[in-house]
Amino acid sequence: MATTPPRSSPLALTVLSLLHYKPLHPYGVQRLIKQWGKDQVVNVGQRAGLYRTIERLLGAGLIAVRETGRDQQYPERTVYEVTDEGRVTARSWLIEMLATPKQEFPEFPVALSNLMLLDPAEMLDALERRRERLAGTLAALDRAAEQEAGHGLPRITMLESEYLRVVTAAEAEWLVGVIDDLRTGRLAWSTEQLLAFAEAQE
Repeated sequence: MATTPPRSSPLALTVLSLLHYKPLHPYGVQRLIKQWGKDQVVNVGQRAGLYRTIERLLGAGLIAVRETGRDQQYPERTVYEVTDEGRVTARSWLIEMLATPKQEFPEFPVALSNLMLLDPAEMLDALERRRERLAGTLAALDRAAEQEAGHGLPRITMLESEYLRVVTAAEAEWLVGVIDDLRTGRLAWSTEQLLAFAEAQE
């Protein structure tokens, strides 16, 4: 058994959290993540990542094999359960994630930091397309919130969706301002200006 737990990750915490409810096999974990809408915040598009995470948790003693079964419809399935050490670690990870802002590196800020590769018209086109997609995301989040509220779910079960909605709305509002500045010429540049600025910094 490993002497120190593996590094926390969104998927590892989610696996441990779901196993608090009941023992599950990997397919059951993936299905619950999607059914409970946690795929909005956890990437389970590739099942291989889920299996790697389970192997790390197993190797660290945070989960254990409950049973291995087979039936006629499915291949052999291993059912896992959370250990006492896994329960303690999950709570520790959760408190740390809640309390400590983490420096993350999403793609969009990286793209914004390299805008000098585009001209204003190209940037305007790309940001307008992003704004349209964000509008679709907001509509989907609103529909999901209405459905969840209709089921009488307590707010604590929907806080991640609430957070995503607020963050997405803030980005969409910011984009409106940037797009307006591009259209009116308040935000403009040229390759010559950028090159001159870069040379002045040398």
